Amino acid sequence: MQKPEIIDKIRLDLKGLYLLIIDDILDSGRTLSHVTEIFKAMQPASLKTFVLLDKKTTRNVDFEADFVGFRIPNEFVVGYGLDFAERYRQLPCIGVLRPKLQNLTEWS
Repeated sequence: MQKPEIIDKIRLDLKGLYLLIIDDILDSGRTLSHVTEIFKAMQPASLKTFVLLDKKTTRNVDFEADFVGFRIPNEFVVGYGLDFAERYRQLPCIGVLRPKLQNLTEWS
């Protein structure tokens, strides 16, 4: 299992601050878990996480968000900023992408 890649250094001094990390979806948990560990090492006074969507059935690591908007089943969701192959991000709602539309060869 490959760790998420951090492409730039965090330049803020987070020591003693109250942090809330906000993410759109908690899926495998690898990214949010990794980022949380990086921030914890910077000694904030408090660190909490919030996710809009929690897809617990696909979790690869032992990580739970402190606050969750909605728990969702193992479906591929798009819209409201979530995309598939750079499509559907602009939808004003979140919906399940039909499996037949998840085949990238149909887009060619």
